[in-house]
Amino acid sequence: MSEIMIDEQGRPEPPASAGEAATLLGFLEWLRGTIAWKTDGLTDAQLRHSLPPTSMTLGGMLKHLAFVEDYWFNHTIGRGEPIEPFNSADWDADEDFDWNSAAHDGGDELRALWRTAMDRSRTLVNGLIEYQPGAMEAVHGPEGRRYSLRWILTHMVEEYARHAGHADLLRESIDGLTGE
Repeated sequence: MSEIMIDEQGRPEPPASAGEAATLLGFLEWLRGTIAWKTDGLTDAQLRHSLPPTSMTLGGMLKHLAFVEDYWFNHTIGRGEPIEPFNSADWDADEDFDWNSAAHDGGDELRALWRTAMDRSRTLVNGLIEYQPGAMEAVHGPEGRRYSLRWILTHMVEEYARHAGHADLLRESIDGLTGE
């Protein structure tokens, strides 16, 4: 097993030469690290800062990414019930609950929710890959939809990459921090 390289922002570098699962997981971890870099050290008020015309905030992004982690890994693959606060949210009243409700949460709470969701995701995915040969091809999904682990990991890389770009702009508008 090769040594994991950490960049100057504390992100694990994706492997340059690895199998499919390790490559996808490497890029997902690097993007998770990018979001951590762009949100760490900010106050509650800074996490609520938006850049008009959008209402998007970095705090909302943390809660949204916690929801996305929970939905795709815990609920879709693991068939588990959504974690709180997503399990008891009134999604009919606010279909953007994850984004909007973050304005009422503190930064420590948002970071803890996101990290908890990521830890659950890592445990589930690593267990599938380690103990179920062919897990990348296995299909899962609620409501009769079928998804391979490959599709879900690729989707999560896309989800994080899109929001990492948003995080760059939001963070720069808050305190001038720039980067990739």
